[in-house]
Amino acid sequence: MITEDVETAATDGHRLFFNPKFMGEHTADEQLGVLVHELLHAALRHVTRRHEAQPLLWNIAADIVVNGIIDETPGLTLPDSAVRDEKIAHLPVEEVYEVLRRRHPDVEKLEILYIGSDLIPQDDTPALRDHWTASLAQAAVVARMGGHDHGDLPTNLQRLLATVTDPPLDWRTLLWRYLTRTPCDFTSYDRRFISEELYLDAMDGESVSVALCIDTSGSIGKEELGRFLNELRAILRAYPKVEVQLYACDAKLHGPWAIDLDSESVPPLPGGGGTDFRPFFKHLKSNPPPPEAAIYLTDGHGEFPHEEPEFPTLWVINPGGLGSHDIPFGEVARML
Repeated sequence: MITEDVETAATDGHRLFFNPKFMGEHTADEQLGVLVHELLHAALRHVTRRHEAQPLLWNIAADIVVNGIIDETPGLTLPDSAVRDEKIAHLPVEEVYEVLRRRHPDVEKLEILYIGSDLIPQDDTPALRDHWTASLAQAAVVARMGGHDHGDLPTNLQRLLATVTDPPLDWRTLLWRYLTRTPCDFTSYDRRFISEELYLDAMDGESVSVALCIDTSGSIGKEELGRFLNELRAILRAYPKVEVQLYACDAKLHGPWAIDLDSESVPPLPGGGGTDFRPFFKHLKSNPPPPEAAIYLTDGHGEFPHEEPEFPTLWVINPGGLGSHDIPFGEVARML
């Protein structure tokens, strides 16, 4: 839709809007790039995924994501004013937003520096959601029919398709998979999670041992470490029957410390060196019995073991950390 009601270009997730003066200032190739840019915003449901996020910062995060896809696509060109960040463009928009929020706590100062498209709020109707989910799935099938394993879809788009067609599970849902020993009969729900629309089977009477390691290497700042400790406390509150052995690891392993809900305070965690995940897994292998689950809170940048451990592993990756596809084993949950 051609309109002067928007400054450059915009979408409400259903319609695309273009300012004629803005479009007339760019070449035909750039106009095509802007069209695809807005189409990707709509297809990836960037409008309706914003929820309570700060609008300006969300727009920048969404632009970084779609511009990263366009830059990978032969034949597409973007105007010089397009915002880019190659280091985080491959991440889901929610995670890009979280990285930007930490970089720029004073969002209003960005206003004069940013020129980009607008995402116009609109309700996320089931019909619209189903339309874009089906369209993206069909696009992936058509690309694969081109005779290549991954077709002609840009790598970033391949990774981000799953965030729309198969959204990642909440970390507590993934953790619950590891912690329940009995089959899921759902005869009773854990009422603490119902208000958050998480219907988890109650774990009454069960006691499960978990080895939890916190990355304390030099790449983890005070804010990241604080979030890791908050996640630990959340685990203790959510799963009071879990027996947690806490470790800290940079290039060397420290601990364990026995942590429970009654002694929720955490001892000072040593670290500050390089990152090596191998000492934690080597220790667990050499000191039976193995835990029923291992949890590693980290940014994902470090040395992984060459062999996958026999016990299940859950990696909890902080915003901006290593891509989930680069984690060699276990399941991955991303902190937002």
